[in-house]
Amino acid sequence: MDSYNELLEATIQHLEGLKSKGVRYVPVSPETLQALKQPVAKAPVPPAAPTAKPSFAKVNVAPAVTAPVSKPAFAPVEAVIAPVRPPTDPARMAKFVELNSRVASCIKCPNLASTRKTTVFGVGDIHARLMFVGEAPGAEEDEQGEPFVGKAGQLLNKIIQTMGLTRQKVYIANILKCRPDTPGQAAGNRKPTAPEMATCIPYLHEQIDLIQPAVLVALGGTAVEGLLGATVGITKLRGNWQTYRGIPLMPTYHPAYLLRNQSLSEKRKVWEDMLAVMTKLGMPISEKQLGYFLS
Repeated sequence: MDSYNELLEATIQHLEGLKSKGVRYVPVSPETLQALKQPVAKAPVPPAAPTAKPSFAKVNVAPAVTAPVSKPAFAPVEAVIAPVRPPTDPARMAKFVELNSRVASCIKCPNLASTRKTTVFGVGDIHARLMFVGEAPGAEEDEQGEPFVGKAGQLLNKIIQTMGLTRQKVYIANILKCRPDTPGQAAGNRKPTAPEMATCIPYLHEQIDLIQPAVLVALGGTAVEGLLGATVGITKLRGNWQTYRGIPLMPTYHPAYLLRNQSLSEKRKVWEDMLAVMTKLGMPISEKQLGYFLS
């Protein structure tokens, strides 16, 4: 059995083990599952030569450009770029599955572990060039086991689509993998504490190291504080490039802020941050995209 099939069989066995332990969610995109189903082409073997193991070749593909669709207020537009990514790496996927297993069984914060319904690991493409980082799961995320699925998540999806991308082509995670507990509250969320973020952030570091994104986006002041330790406030930091673990990082407002303050000027600020991200990634930007949210 070649190394590919060995890794695939080990991943399947690990998933079955997780299922037997009650783990309900693992970060596997439809594209990844489809890729894992595909047979690996073997390299041609010349006569009397030793068999060569198959390898994944890097292919540089120019991004396809299509005409953008003009729609208002972070409405989705037709995707104009498909980030170049290599075939799914079974070894990387196996590491992601193992990391998710450790997150799912984590009890380092007993108060969070005892009140959560599930851990919220992350979602998206494990080869993504763009990664969004939020602060912590809310009630809906805790229920579904996926980050940014409530109203703020729906707005984030629209922002991503307006950039010409999709949720499946980026990666989305939080600093905390558990919903912060809210003792005595029937509803609502609270800000993660500094010790909680410090305890949980090594898991995010492992995610970043595995994904190796070209650009990070920090969503909101708490995410910036957790990543950079900055306390100067998101209003002063947003729109100004920072560096995190050697990766360019763009601080911007959390989508929930835009739900509370829907002024055109605030939407434009976030959009200018996204235009800067697109430029950093080398993505095409249309004239209509340049003009969004200008009075």
